[in-house]
Amino acid sequence: MRADTNANTQAHTATGGGGGLLTRQRATLLAAILGLSVTILDQTVVFVALPAMERDLSLGLNGQQWVVNGYLLTLSAFLLLGGSLGDLFGRRRLFLYGLAAFGVASLACALAPSGETLIAFRLLQGLGAAMLMPNTLALVTSCFEGKARAAAIGSWSAWGGLAAAIGPLVGGVLIELFSWRAIFYLSLPLVAAAMAVALWRVEESRDEQPSQRRLDASGAALAALTLGGLSFALVQGPAIGWSSPTVIGAAAAFVAGGGAFIAREHTARAPMLPLALFRIRNFVAANAATLALYGVFNGAFFILIIYLQAALGYSALAAGTASVPVSLTMVGLASRLGRLTAPLGPRRPMALGLTLVGAGLALLAGLEPGDSYWTGVLPGVLVFAFGLALTVPPLTNAAVSSVPGPRSGLASAVNTAVARTAGLVFVAVLGLVFAVVFRSTLPPPAATDDPAVVAAARDRPTAALESGITDEAQPQLQAVLADATVDAYRAAMLTAVLVALLGALLAWRTIEDPADRCGIRQWLTRLRGGRDDERPEPDGHDDAQRRRDGRGSTDDRPAKPAVPGQGTGGRRGASRE
Repeated sequence: MRADTNANTQAHTATGGGGGLLTRQRATLLAAILGLSVTILDQTVVFVALPAMERDLSLGLNGQQWVVNGYLLTLSAFLLLGGSLGDLFGRRRLFLYGLAAFGVASLACALAPSGETLIAFRLLQGLGAAMLMPNTLALVTSCFEGKARAAAIGSWSAWGGLAAAIGPLVGGVLIELFSWRAIFYLSLPLVAAAMAVALWRVEESRDEQPSQRRLDASGAALAALTLGGLSFALVQGPAIGWSSPTVIGAAAAFVAGGGAFIAREHTARAPMLPLALFRIRNFVAANAATLALYGVFNGAFFILIIYLQAALGYSALAAGTASVPVSLTMVGLASRLGRLTAPLGPRRPMALGLTLVGAGLALLAGLEPGDSYWTGVLPGVLVFAFGLALTVPPLTNAAVSSVPGPRSGLASAVNTAVARTAGLVFVAVLGLVFAVVFRSTLPPPAATDDPAVVAAARDRPTAALESGITDEAQPQLQAVLADATVDAYRAAMLTAVLVALLGALLAWRTIEDPADRCGIRQWLTRLRGGRDDERPEPDGHDDAQRRRDGRGSTDDRPAKPAVPGQGTGGRRGASRE
């Protein structure tokens, strides 16, 4: 059993004593919400600012990808280590260190004179977020107990959802009124407020269990090498050539680092990622679906937001507003849909939800210059959003409940890390598809009357329709650039559709529902408010008939042998609803 240094505080709180302790609890929750919000806002506002950054710093598509992936790289690689550091050295301490690193990096990003400087400090931002994010929830769970803990986690999650919902809108407003640099200044007052509250009222807590007081720093470093090599190869390959020694070296680092990481986790006494988890069927299937879902979410919206501004002429504010329905739908419907579909088990809603995600992206793939928001953008966004809200609750539940109780927290952390890694990989993959299709559609520069214009467009695919390039092009070449942009966008979005549908098929074929899930007919009966307790048991008798016969309830019968991978969770690797 886990012992925390603030155990006495928890016990006192649980008995209801001490008005001051309630203030301390509220302060802890406030600090955690502020810390979580600053990391979520940073992720959502950056997409909207990418075209403005490109114009100001001449980033090119690969530079835009690195602005996103630099943050996701260090966040994904060190997220699990950040939680372990908090357990070992103190959650409040790591929370404060993470805030400090994030704040310094945000200020440096706002002042960055070049794309290279911006990307370097985005890496530091991700490292700060890796220390900060896991310890926001850890502070909450260590300060609250029982029903109060559930309510606090609900508030923490709801405010995080609100931050995600308003992020694109806030980012668009700041860019329109000031510049893209303002989105990084936005983090500073939130960081300062979170640090002040944490220093003032938040108590320290840590794990005192000896078996937990170990770190897997080597595993984290190898994870960073693996993800960095993969991301570099995918992003830089189209720009500098697949045969470049640098790209080949990055690919080799990915392969060697991945192999070394697996070997390390297999032999480590306290591995960052216990490989035994991957013997659990539902855990593997749910995380594979997570990779598909969050991959297409991040990758497709990375491409969509840029396309809306570069090809359809949206302002930053309009592009940010265009994606707000996704976050609002998640906030408004995800928990309700989760409760509604829970009796069905995770397989059906996950498969249907991922199919709807693919359908929404397919609608968005048909978007062309001149289409209106109401008929061209909103329908696809709403279908996508509904599919996302339908998929996330059962997916998360399947990933966490498939793992035995003592390790459910680790399962949740792994699932979060997989979601961040998915964004890293698919921003690179869909950007790669966009770049390859765009460049293959254009004629060679030497074969045109405007070789300089074509060469500039090839170097900056997402800015090919910017006035600085197209103003110097002949009308015929302008049409070629526009067609190449639309073709590249469509290829990237259809790739995302394919990934979403593969994720749906994977969920349908591999997720095992719990043994107590109900069928469609029984579920519909419940929705109508009818009774379903007359459903026959497999041997043809129900509980009511057994009571009339005087033979007792089905609960009195010997338990049936458990089906591997199913059951009530009392067995290792079983799936719990």
